[in-house]
Amino acid sequence: MENESLNSSTSLSQEPILDALRTVIDPDLHKDLVSLNMIKNVQIHDGHVMFTVELTTPACPMKEKIETECRHAVASVPGVREVSIEMTANVIARRAVGGKVIPGVKNVIAIASGKGGVGKSTVTVNLALALAQSGARVGIMDADIYGPSVPMLMGLDDEEVGTTAVRLPDGNVIKRIAPPERFGVPCVSMGFFVPHGQPVVWRGPMLGKALKQFLEEVNWGELDYLLVDMPPGTGDVTMSLAELIPLSGAVIVTTPQDVAASIAVKAMRAFQSIEQQTQGRVRVPILGFVENMAYFIAPDTGNQYYIFGRGGGQEAAEELKVPFLGRVPLDIPTRQGSDEGEPVVMAYPDSEQAKTFREIAGKLAQQVSIHARQYRPLAVV
Repeated sequence: MENESLNSSTSLSQEPILDALRTVIDPDLHKDLVSLNMIKNVQIHDGHVMFTVELTTPACPMKEKIETECRHAVASVPGVREVSIEMTANVIARRAVGGKVIPGVKNVIAIASGKGGVGKSTVTVNLALALAQSGARVGIMDADIYGPSVPMLMGLDDEEVGTTAVRLPDGNVIKRIAPPERFGVPCVSMGFFVPHGQPVVWRGPMLGKALKQFLEEVNWGELDYLLVDMPPGTGDVTMSLAELIPLSGAVIVTTPQDVAASIAVKAMRAFQSIEQQTQGRVRVPILGFVENMAYFIAPDTGNQYYIFGRGGGQEAAEELKVPFLGRVPLDIPTRQGSDEGEPVVMAYPDSEQAKTFREIAGKLAQQVSIHARQYRPLAVV
């Protein structure tokens, strides 16, 4: 830990400050901030204590709580008259054996569902934008080759994909796909490569080839999170993605009714079966369930109506002992924003839906950090 103590006409030293901060426990990792090396650059000047708290994600939902506890802990040290805290973040990269790590990309997260029609792409786009709003660097890969919808949802359906020159560490310069970008979020989709309305009629091997190109031939730059909008179901793309790249985890999107929740469980089992088929060489943690279209908020009365049933996603998550990240209400602005390429998180930032997406994004980032800290790579056999 590179800390400096600057004392001026006071006997106050760095050690009691660090001792006080050792009483502040990270609520997710269950260790103190000093042991986790999250306290940086401690400085002291005439009783004024200044230091930095480096979180594992800018979207940390416990950020205010941690800052408050640090302030109270240090303020209780005799001789301290003022406390200044800088809250920063350094997203942890999940390291794994097997597959290729995308240069510059710390975490790859699959957003999956067992069936179509649950709003998975809308959830993907709004979670990506919510993470970006928190200060994270985020990209979106549309892996739904047959039904790409990310370009329309992001308002990029008229964009053309270009190329850019990238210099490799060995000095060679190669061409890479330059992903279109909006709201500071780069996106890649088959929708950029085929004429509007033209179907993609490919067999399984071609899907894997396209996916490999999206992963290896795109200049993603430096990203904290790459969210992958998976195709519905549990087919070739699911297996290919898990084998090609070390996934930080998967999020399962469902709607509340029992039939949708039961099919979503199959999507979760698919990721678990990948680990079994590869003798543990590929590990895909389930980061949580998201229940989309959970209820409808009447715009005239504000009343809630549970059109598709109630609580199926949460019940499935609890039964399977995986995190429940939250439920997203069904409303007209979200649908309109999706049709117009103006995601609700950006178009209506104060809406109930936007607030919900930001809360879920925080919980998702929280789970990624937990798994990244706890994960231990397995040897390839």
